[in-house]
Amino acid sequence: MDDVSPAMAPRPFGSTGLAVTPIGLGLAALGRPAYIDLGRPDDLGTRRDVETLRARTHTVLSTAFALGVRYVDAARSYGRAEEFLAGWINGLDPSEAAALTVGSKWGYTYTGEWRMDVAPQEVKDHSLAALRRQIAESRALLDGHLDLYQIHSATLESGVLEDRAVLEELIAIREGGLLVGLSVSGPRQADTIRLALDVQVDGISPFGAVEATWNLLEPSAGEALADAHGSGWGVIVKEAVANGRLTERGSDESSGPLGRVAAGRDTSADAVAIAAVLANPWADVVLSGAVSEAQLRSNILSLDVELEAAELDALRDLAIPPQDYWKQRSRLTWS
Repeated sequence: MDDVSPAMAPRPFGSTGLAVTPIGLGLAALGRPAYIDLGRPDDLGTRRDVETLRARTHTVLSTAFALGVRYVDAARSYGRAEEFLAGWINGLDPSEAAALTVGSKWGYTYTGEWRMDVAPQEVKDHSLAALRRQIAESRALLDGHLDLYQIHSATLESGVLEDRAVLEELIAIREGGLLVGLSVSGPRQADTIRLALDVQVDGISPFGAVEATWNLLEPSAGEALADAHGSGWGVIVKEAVANGRLTERGSDESSGPLGRVAAGRDTSADAVAIAAVLANPWADVVLSGAVSEAQLRSNILSLDVELEAAELDALRDLAIPPQDYWKQRSRLTWS
């Protein structure tokens, strides 16, 4: 096993009873041939058949495990991510598999047909029928290993947090022993989180976890995430490097305060960006979206970066209005 940083020690996931590590591995960019990260053609090249990406996913998962990562995040819409993850877990020793905490999500269906030229690549459906279909699919693949199941990208507009039938089903799932949460997206993430904190059906809340975007460009959900953590929820942060914008590939962002802090620390821009997320006491686990061992190792360097107050103040200048961030994100191309 590779040397594991002491900072990677498992920690409580809120008050849920689950354990996570400060860095987790998200499979959004590994489980399907097309995604919206910058530089993806350089990372994957043109060979993206199922077996090539299966092998790549298993390699990155094995490296992550060797480096101490014990939380893995998937979703029904991430192509074959759940299938790849299940195959890898089945190759572990039982004690190793038991050390993992695995989360997945329902609410989007993958429609990319393993092709680059299909649009859209995924379609949202937050109906009760979709929940019942997709949790059965997730359980069929990850039976015995699934710990957390989340609504995928809940928004105020989707109405899923006001759908009594869906909420009752989620409560039944939680009472059956599976932690239930939601991921959020869009410029009103904070409002969605606060609504979810108040959601109850007959005095029972279905939720105990939230996964949200928080990064140096888009920190608007911070206070709501602190409230969720204060209520005992587990908190997962996604898109910590803003789909590559907060790496050396994001020339505009990495040439300013981020680049200066990274140069002063003699580390990578992505390590600094992730360290800024980890500086928030409410962040239980920050997802790496790495598609290579080198990217993963660079992300994990964040555990060795303890940013000073002056550095964090400088990095706050990177923040832009949420509406601008999500508009720019929507323009990223699937490649």
